[in-house]
Amino acid sequence: MNYGEIIIPFAGGLGMFIYGMQIMAQGLENAAGNKMKSLLEVLTKNKFLGVLLGALITAVIQSSSATTVMVVGFVNAGIMNLGQAMGVIMGANIGTTVTGWLVSSVEWAKALSPTNLAPIAIIVGVVIMLTGKRHSSKDVSSIIVGFGILFIGISTMSAAVEPLKDSPEFANLFVTLGKRPFLGIIAGAVVTAIIQSSSASVGILQSLAAAGLVPMSAAIYIIMGQNIGTCVTAMLSGVGAKKNAKTAALMHLLFNIIGTVIFSIVAIVFFTAVNPVMGGGMITQTQISTVHTIFNIGTTVLLFPASNMIIMLAKKIGRVDEAEQEESIVLLDERMLETPGIALQSTISEISRMGHVVMNSLEKAKTVMFTQNREDIEALKKEESLVDKLSSGITEYAIKISALRVSDREHEEVARLLQVISDMERVSDYCENISEYAETMYDRKIQFSEMGAKGLEEMLDVCADSFKYALEAFEQKSREKALKVIEKETKADGLEVSLRTKHIKRLANNQCNTEAGIVFLDALVCLERISDHARNIAEEVLEG
Repeated sequence: MNYGEIIIPFAGGLGMFIYGMQIMAQGLENAAGNKMKSLLEVLTKNKFLGVLLGALITAVIQSSSATTVMVVGFVNAGIMNLGQAMGVIMGANIGTTVTGWLVSSVEWAKALSPTNLAPIAIIVGVVIMLTGKRHSSKDVSSIIVGFGILFIGISTMSAAVEPLKDSPEFANLFVTLGKRPFLGIIAGAVVTAIIQSSSASVGILQSLAAAGLVPMSAAIYIIMGQNIGTCVTAMLSGVGAKKNAKTAALMHLLFNIIGTVIFSIVAIVFFTAVNPVMGGGMITQTQISTVHTIFNIGTTVLLFPASNMIIMLAKKIGRVDEAEQEESIVLLDERMLETPGIALQSTISEISRMGHVVMNSLEKAKTVMFTQNREDIEALKKEESLVDKLSSGITEYAIKISALRVSDREHEEVARLLQVISDMERVSDYCENISEYAETMYDRKIQFSEMGAKGLEEMLDVCADSFKYALEAFEQKSREKALKVIEKETKADGLEVSLRTKHIKRLANNQCNTEAGIVFLDALVCLERISDHARNIAEEVLEG
């Protein structure tokens, strides 16, 4: 038997399978758009909702490894705690079964056989790609073309291994794996670890099953091993991360190992004492999907009540206390770039955090001009330095997102976010300027006139409100709040002209100190520009 004639087409089929899976996943993610991003809100809820979220995201991106890598990134960034991470990890194992059901549909839905459906799917997808002008059309075409390529890949693999039915050595290999559970588990884990995709690994097993090569007992042990092998990607992503993030990867490994031990014992007892004949029978593609689904759902149901114990065990092994604080300024992690839609939402969350730091600075700026409190002056300077670092880090991360294969819509959103970051950073600069004016007044022991102080206080309130509404409009994507910003900014423009005119009259009548008057005019300029930048943010929301 010429194994070269088997290996080369099999490898080509595997390549098409993985490539088709990636194209389909990218199309699904792009089509999901903001709906997928909004799922992140679930992370603040309970662990059960986390399971549903993990299953749904994994079903969309077609990779439990990618989902778990994102979880490691979220934990590393401080966005998710270990309890929330545990729920998503359990759900990811369930979501990864979707690909297996797609592949096995050739058995339980004959009309979906690769021979019939794949060429039709590809030509339909290409036609949509060439003729569609909307973003959504191109996303749909990616899903359909990816689906077709995936089916051609599985068909090519199945055809390539067909001659192995006549190979007694190959048949004996699987019989051995069925009789020796540990070897079967190791085989599944090693293959999955090498190709770093449990979905692709299950696809390989299904292609062998289609050729009638895999006994049921061997398949079950290999499937269990595949779930362990898929943890390798997350474990690797934890290298160099914080202890909490490494613990999240370790939780994934422990969860799958414990589930494998439990179900392996059940399988060994069943195939040894209850029904040995069944273990020697050949498994079908649909049965592989069924076993894979039962194993993953069963493991989740069994271990969900004990999830806190798994977290504690992972912490003990990883020697980590979740309460320990590790310095981190920009709470974004490159692991989340595996899925641009989620990375984009994380960036928005971090911009929001930066916005609240700026808002806090504005609240201090409202009083510091009059109190000249030294602690507030120093606090404003420190907050401006923090905003500078946040702005730099978030901008760098956003640029990395735009360099990925993202939709035009997401490119446009990144451009808007970069503008918002710039506007927030400029508002923080003006807050620091105000602290410097307060410091000048403190050092020179000067005060505003009663009328000047009253006018400046009104201007501070209007401009602070304009930024507050701008931040709320950004967070809530609220057109109503954005329009309020424009209203406030218009008021600030008029107020600035009025206060400047009145101030010049007071100077002419010697009703205020000249040095205080210079500070007053400089402060007016800063505040008017703060309202301008707030309006810029609002306009980005209105255009989004």
